Amino acid sequence: MREVFEATTINGLRLANRLVRSATWEGLGEPDGRVNEGVLEIYRRLADGGVGLIITGYLAVRSDGRQHETQLGADRDDLVPGLAELAAAVHDHGGKVVGQIVHCGGQAVRTACGGQDPVAPSAVASPGYPELPRELSADGIRDLVSCFAAAAGRLRSAGFDGVQLHGAHGYLLAQFLSPLRNQRTDDYGGSLANRARFACEVAAAVRAEVGADWPVMIKLNAHDFLEGSTTERDSTFLATALAAAGIDAIEVSGGTGGSGKLGAARRNIETVDDEAYFLPQARAIRAAAPGVPLMLVGGMRSLETIEAVLASGVADYIAMARPLIREPGLPARWAAGDRRRADCVSCSGCFAPAARGEGIRCVQIET
Repeated sequence: MREVFEATTINGLRLANRLVRSATWEGLGEPDGRVNEGVLEIYRRLADGGVGLIITGYLAVRSDGRQHETQLGADRDDLVPGLAELAAAVHDHGGKVVGQIVHCGGQAVRTACGGQDPVAPSAVASPGYPELPRELSADGIRDLVSCFAAAAGRLRSAGFDGVQLHGAHGYLLAQFLSPLRNQRTDDYGGSLANRARFACEVAAAVRAEVGADWPVMIKLNAHDFLEGSTTERDSTFLATALAAAGIDAIEVSGGTGGSGKLGAARRNIETVDDEAYFLPQARAIRAAAPGVPLMLVGGMRSLETIEAVLASGVADYIAMARPLIREPGLPARWAAGDRRRADCVSCSGCFAPAARGEGIRCVQIET
């Protein structure tokens, strides 16, 4: 039986417990994508708080794939020293850290990209976003595959413990999989196999870059909750393909910025019945990739729910984002025997300061 506070390993990476800090945008990076002291302090607190694995906020793999001016990057060699400081800050405080890498595709923002046009599988606007992206050429797709691989290589050289590909929440990997946003007629569009091709090529290129002995993970949207977009039919196909290719872990999520109340960060999680809202989708991914370690994010607030999900065998790890913004020390509190549910009230007010460039933080504490 899986226990919350037991040690496990993912491709040689030893984790002290089954709690994961899901990738969370910091809202504090420098305009050129560099790490600064404010960012480092966030990660020190998380490591001190006892979470088994920290996944960073999304790191851009190319300058035209940024969504915010405060978004960190892994797209240039001169960013490696700052990334190494981040990894060292976590390690010095007893934690483990995986870097999440992303290209935001049609959800990128021109002002954050130095005025460059967003690019996407097709010239189709993403629901919830104002930009009309430019369709990628075949050469452009190949270049982006290389950019993901290079970014992962930089993370390994910076001392990170692994990498997570961001294939969720409507960003570029998810856009290729979506029949709503991918309307191509070449080898990257049309059939499900073609729509899954880009993510598979990225995963293969990243693996070739970093080697077999370093964890390569993916955050995968199991369902977009958008009419005509990705469902479990699409995501389970991709999960099966990635499992066959040797992906080391899959984090199951869902929703996009255009999904409304069914987005990734849902509000008003007041009872255990409101928690684990992506559990049905996780069951589908588990069935499609039974041998791959599975992380489940989405509304986890109580140790009772976490223990039940682990006991069910649907997930091997439980990921949280907003609760660890309010309480970085929540894992340590639970480990010490204080089983009170997370203090987070799921208001999502924490994102407003980040949008102002002030860093993500719990606004409830300030009131």
